[in-house]
This record gives sequence, structure tokens and C-alpha cells, in this order.
Amino acid sequence: MNIGIRGVLLDLDGTLLDTAPDMAAALNRLRGEEGAAPLKFDAIRPHVSHGAAALVRLGFPTADDQLFDTLRQRFIDGYAAQIATETRLFPGFETVLQTIESRGLPWGVVTNKQTSLTCALLAQLNLAHRAACVVCGDTVSQRKPHPAPLLHAANLLGLEPQSCIYVGDAERDVQAGRAAGMRTVIALFGYLGTHDRPDEWCADGLISEPVELLGWLNGTEGRTSRGGSK
Repeated sequence: MNIGIRGVLLDLDGTLLDTAPDMAAALNRLRGEEGAAPLKFDAIRPHVSHGAAALVRLGFPTADDQLFDTLRQRFIDGYAAQIATETRLFPGFETVLQTIESRGLPWGVVTNKQTSLTCALLAQLNLAHRAACVVCGDTVSQRKPHPAPLLHAANLLGLEPQSCIYVGDAERDVQAGRAAGMRTVIALFGYLGTHDRPDEWCADGLISEPVELLGWLNGTEGRTSRGGSK
């Protein structure tokens, strides 16, 4: 085990959980209510990590501010009502979590998703009691890419930020993690768009599937964006 890593922090949407099916369904239900045709799932998926506002803007690009606010709240309400119909851990992450727990390492969630949605989702998937900390978009006054949520999570774990690793699928995750002094890993299986360039985000590493995260705990980490393959 890499003795330098004492805690594992994870983004939620597009990293720990594959929430895209339920979020896409909520957006298309809302579009249906407004008389619009559904969008293709592949068109929605890359936007999921950017939250409700990004999805509503995708679904209703011409909405003015007042209508947008109304649609956003309706989207959130509709999503909350069917929040875990198809959402699951990404394949392999249960093994990763069990391994982390078996080694006595705490793991937690740091997300920009609001608390009510995050807690409901973790509870329905029986993960709430396993996470040592949960920091959401409204837990502290700043959101990622600001480092404050990650620093707060490290404090909740009783760890120095330098002893934590943060895994996410968006550039803001890397920016927040680096600013907090943590090692950062990009989940390439997450919700990256065609215009994303994760190799240019200056993360410590990139993983193509969750089980590759174990290499960082074993000290045998693989691909890195700072110097090619290991």
C-alpha cells in the first residue's frame, strides 16, 4: 500500500456513480412536458457532471432567465422523484470500496451536487453509512474548482490534504484537488465530452476503469499525465 495515501475522496456523478441514465431521463421527461422531442442519451451524457443548470441549458437553450429558473427547479424535483431508478456504481467500484475499507482507509464524497440529492442518492444505494464524509455543493460557501470543499473533507477525515487522493472526471476536479494539495486522478470512464483534453489538465494520473485506482493504493499506479506511462 502507498503509505502516503491515507484517505480517498471521490467525485460523485461520473466517478463513483453512473447517474447519467436517471438525469437524462429527468431531462427528457421535462422536455416532453414542454412539448419537445427527447434528446439522445449520447448527447446528454457528457453534460451530466456539470449539474442541473448545464442539463437544463442543454435541453432548453433559448429559455430566458425566469423560465430557466422555473425549468431548473422542475428538473430537480423530477429527478429527485426518480433519483436511483437506474443509477449504479460504475462497474468495479464495489471491489475498490471494499478494498479501501479492508485496509482501514476512510473514503468520502466531494461533489457539487446539492445535499438533498446527494444524501438521497447515497441512502438509496446503501452507501451513506460507508462514506466517512460527504461534502456537497452547498456544504461550504465555495464550490469546486475552489479547493474549500476538499479541504473541508480532509478536515472531516482528520487528515492532512497532502495525504489524500481525489478522483474526478472534470477539469474543475483536478483544479480543486491540486489547489488543495492533494494528488489527483481523472476517471476517463466518466462524463468527458469530445472537446475535453484530460491529458492537459495536469492531473497526477488517469484511470480507464475504477479498479485501476487500486494501483495508487498499492504504489503501482499506471498512466500519468506528467511524464507518460509508468
